[in-house]
Amino acid sequence: MEKEESEILGNNTNETNDTVNQNEKLDSSQNNVTSQEEEIISLKDKITRLYADMENQRRRFEKEKDEAFEYGGFSFAKETLNLLDNLERSKSSLENDEDLKNSDALKKLIDHIDIINNDMITIFKKNNIEPIKAINEKLNPNLHQAMMEINDDNKEPGTIVQEIQKGFMMKDRLLRPSLVAVSKKGKKEDNNEKSEENQDKKDKN
Repeated sequence: MEKEESEILGNNTNETNDTVNQNEKLDSSQNNVTSQEEEIISLKDKITRLYADMENQRRRFEKEKDEAFEYGGFSFAKETLNLLDNLERSKSSLENDEDLKNSDALKKLIDHIDIINNDMITIFKKNNIEPIKAINEKLNPNLHQAMMEINDDNKEPGTIVQEIQKGFMMKDRLLRPSLVAVSKKGKKEDNNEKSEENQDKKDKN
């Protein structure tokens, strides 16, 4: 009887051990599956990030290539503006020379300078470089740089009344701003002081 019971207990123990081993194997296989799935997810995430980085680099390269094509002569154009400035200065200097004023030689020289100046402006326009409008325009800090203010009661304050140096755009990019003088209203205090001075003079008289 005892032998049969021991055999039954032994069989139960073996079955329990088998069950435990099977459960352990299942747990182990499930863990392996889970770790593999996590690894796959991690790899997918890395690949997605890598692809996104490559796409961003490609777009950045395309943008830089387009900008190089569109604005490749930007620095050269900016330097060339100095030639226009020098032409303007030469013209102004010649026109103010007392020895040359009203002479035929001066007129011919000014005509030649104007031709060169106009040719350069035409070349600039063919390359999408345009002068910025300034005189009688409202001051735009993105295009104009105010260098001084001039009293002018006939203009709205902030209106450009003098262009000191011409500005230029290259397509939609600022090549250099216009240096300008803008209008401002005369001070009322000054007018009041003058009227008071005039009144004092009248009283004294």
